Amino acid sequence: MKNKKQKNRINDNQELRRLGVLIEHVDSNVGLIAEQHGDIKKTLNMHTEMIGKLVVDIEIVKSDIEFIKHSFKKKVDIDEFAALERRVLILEKRR
Repeated sequence: MKNKKQKNRINDNQELRRLGVLIEHVDSNVGLIAEQHGDIKKTLNMHTEMIGKLVVDIEIVKSDIEFIKHSFKKKVDIDEFAALERRVLILEKRR
C-alpha cells in the first residue's frame, strides 16, 4: 500500500513538473506574441500616418492639375495661332 502511495506521489510530482514546464513554455510564447503584436501595431500606426500624408499630397497634386488644365484651355495652341496670324495678315492687307 505504501509503495502504491509513494508511486502515486512520484507520478503526481512528475506530472506537476511537466505541467510547470508546459506552463512556462506557453507563457514565454504568449509573451513573444504580445511583443510582436506591439511591434506590428507601431508599424501599422506609422503606415497609417504615411498614408494620411500621401492622401493630402495627392489632393494637392489633383488641385494643381485642375489649375493647369484650366490654364491650358485659355491658351492658344500653335496651329490655332498660325491660323489666327494668317487671318490678321489678310485683314491688314484689305485695309
